Amino acid sequence: MSVVMLEKCRENIQKQLDNVVDFWLKYSHDRVHGGFFTCIGRDGNIYDELKYVWLQGRQVWMYCRLYRTMDRFHKPEILEAAVAGGAFLRKFARVSNSSGQWKCAFCLTRDGKALKVQRTIFSECFYIMAMDELSKVTGDKDMQLEAEQMMEQLIYWVQVDPSGLGRPQLPGEVPINSLSVPMMLMCLVQQITEGRGQEVSQKYKELGIWCVQQILQHIQRAGTAILENVSVDGSELPGCQGRLQNPGHALEAGWFLMLYGAQWGDKEIQRTAIRNFVELPYQYGWDKEHGGLFYFLDVDGHCPTQLEWSMKLWWPHCEALIAFLMAYNHTRKPELLEIFSEVYQYTFSHFPDAENGEWFGYLTQEGKVALDFKGGPFKGKNIDAACPLETASAVQVLQGGKRKSNDFWGHLKDPLRCLFVCRGAAGEPHTDVVCQHTFNGAAVEDGQ
Repeated sequence: MSVVMLEKCRENIQKQLDNVVDFWLKYSHDRVHGGFFTCIGRDGNIYDELKYVWLQGRQVWMYCRLYRTMDRFHKPEILEAAVAGGAFLRKFARVSNSSGQWKCAFCLTRDGKALKVQRTIFSECFYIMAMDELSKVTGDKDMQLEAEQMMEQLIYWVQVDPSGLGRPQLPGEVPINSLSVPMMLMCLVQQITEGRGQEVSQKYKELGIWCVQQILQHIQRAGTAILENVSVDGSELPGCQGRLQNPGHALEAGWFLMLYGAQWGDKEIQRTAIRNFVELPYQYGWDKEHGGLFYFLDVDGHCPTQLEWSMKLWWPHCEALIAFLMAYNHTRKPELLEIFSEVYQYTFSHFPDAENGEWFGYLTQEGKVALDFKGGPFKGKNIDAACPLETASAVQVLQGGKRKSNDFWGHLKDPLRCLFVCRGAAGEPHTDVVCQHTFNGAAVEDGQ
């Protein structure tokens, strides 16, 4: 891929970002009850008024991040939308469980009544991200404290006692290490510590180390496979659950680990991330007949039990774009840039809707649109279209320029989570390109 092509990629990503933001500004705001509609059809029609808390949190985070880091989105209407969305979350999202601990609802009615609570941590994760980012924009210390208090609750549920999640301990149940959990906690560590000073960074340092250790347990079969679920001691689990592979999650973990390695100067972690979590998932996850990444696979070649296993979803491709361009920046291996080009061509020729704006999220194995809505219970404000590809930095490097490591990671190290930001144009510190990734598989898992 040439310098000219990389520059075209960057320009296209900028246009996609503008297009997606315009779509959600136009169609998603509930000006009667507050919050955001997330079930939005192909042409912007609202087909369901239910509001999903994790998507509410992501949209608040995204508006704040756009407002705070990008000059062209530093507009009153963006800030007002973020503040209004945050107020809706604070008023309605939290519900008390049987132990008196705060949990977040998964789904609310249009006017904010709790309708469903999942027995996972993901609604809480995006609530934390929204509150922390909103506090950085508004200077509201109460929001920052609220985010940190919820974070402490999550750590307790994950590391000490999960009973507060509401999942009963059944006699046949085997505790598992699911890849999505340490990945998400790592995102939150980066979000909460960003810009907060050395004291806060040190407070969460041990949690970051724990997250890395948990993620590395998913390298299985002598380094030839990344498995989605392993036992708590890092052993392979029996059956379909143990054989499950999710290429998107593996790639996502890969660039999370690259960020971590860059932040703490751990080159071995970076090498492991590229070898095991970037190159390997592409090798087994790419559909060599139709193109695109499979959603789920079975490591032994059995048919996965997930009905959507062969579909092509938007978010794994965004994770792949991020991961391969980061990996190329580290290694300068031309084959990594060629894979980036392959994924880029597939992604931007299949997912964007040129007629109505935004992206389709769900394709058949052959690459045809299977579900034509733009938002639903597990697909929200799709800034994936503008995922944080360090294209401008790559252009600069290919042209002979150099950037310090800290500069390269300056904006990428503060994800969403589950949403992420990067430098959009060389020499323009506030023209960033933004990406929202989903923990789609993680959120679907429980369904309770």
